[in-house]
Amino acid sequence: MPERMGFTNTNMNVDEALQELSRGASEIIPLEDLKEKLKSGRQLTVKLGMDPTAPDIHLGHTVILNKLRTFQKLGHKVVLIIGDFTAAIGDPSGKNATRPELGREQILENAKTYQEQAFKILDPALTEIRFNSEWSDKLGAAGTIRLASKLTVARMLERDDFAKRYSQKQPIAIHEFLYPLFQGYDSVAIKADVELGGTDQKFNLLMGRELQKDAGLPQQCVLMMPLLVGLDGVVKMSKSKHNYIGVTESPQEMFGKLMSISDELMWNYYELLSEKTLAEINELKAQCSSNALNPRDAKIALGVEIVTRYHGSEAAQTAVENFKNQFQKGALPEDLKELTLSAERIPNLLKEAGLCASTSEAMRLMRSNSVRCDGQLMTDKDAPVPKGTFVWQVGKRRFARITVE
Repeated sequence: MPERMGFTNTNMNVDEALQELSRGASEIIPLEDLKEKLKSGRQLTVKLGMDPTAPDIHLGHTVILNKLRTFQKLGHKVVLIIGDFTAAIGDPSGKNATRPELGREQILENAKTYQEQAFKILDPALTEIRFNSEWSDKLGAAGTIRLASKLTVARMLERDDFAKRYSQKQPIAIHEFLYPLFQGYDSVAIKADVELGGTDQKFNLLMGRELQKDAGLPQQCVLMMPLLVGLDGVVKMSKSKHNYIGVTESPQEMFGKLMSISDELMWNYYELLSEKTLAEINELKAQCSSNALNPRDAKIALGVEIVTRYHGSEAAQTAVENFKNQFQKGALPEDLKELTLSAERIPNLLKEAGLCASTSEAMRLMRSNSVRCDGQLMTDKDAPVPKGTFVWQVGKRRFARITVE
């Protein structure tokens, strides 16, 4: 008979809970330890550290927040650590250069926004907010030196990002070496049972286990989630790549962006973002494969679910109707921008109109057949800009009526 968990708000047994927690995860270290913790009969402390380096979050960030919510549904407590101390250092994970230092005022302002957005997913009753300056500030110079003694330079250079920068003779500031130690020390301070993070955080997450062992504490389990691929289907979702969906974006914009992803990428979004069970997702896949269901309808269902989560069901239904009117029935958006511009090249025109972030993005979109002028495909970046008034369309959501004199 399957073992039941000693502490849970559901009727799941341990194996069922472990299967749900493992869903979409890239790696769990060590898996057997997590199973033992679930069987322990106590409420676990599940940790996530977030450095408020930007004022808002996108759906890529919510992959881990969704997994935290799963822990909460099983009755466990989430400790969301706002890295007001570590944000001043800057997490070097995946970076090829030292990050600029943020001011205290900006960090606290960003932290406030982070909390508001995180509670769109997390249960406030099972969430504890902590700021890591609470214990890191108290370390002082002597404590920081003792902490630094726990790690060698050789071990630190095992990290891919540091190793690459070192081999390429790019500068690495000494304070960047301290970041994994401070993140690991957070786990010691709150006695974390489990810590979540992205696959790019593996070194930092394992540091928490090492420091807990050194402090004579039970070691945390580490659960790593993959990085959500952005709208382009190529690289991870990122504001700097302009391939993201922000959780505070309008229902119409959010829904439109979700409808723009490829059918193949849709299933990855279902697995990492949807609250549907794996069995339900597999059933949708089977229906699409057998042509019993149009993939577009499965994508609409995903868009409705995500928009409902952040804006409510009424806003989601309105977004669906607007989308159908705009794209399936050929109607243009009511708030169509009217512009008069002068540009010699189409990429420059699209940038000046705000339809693209840069001329390089415009050229990339033209190559991928994503730019139209009055419905005509525009693929030649060197073609002359049509003179007169035309409706320009970039992708499926961006429109402007531009007069070129």
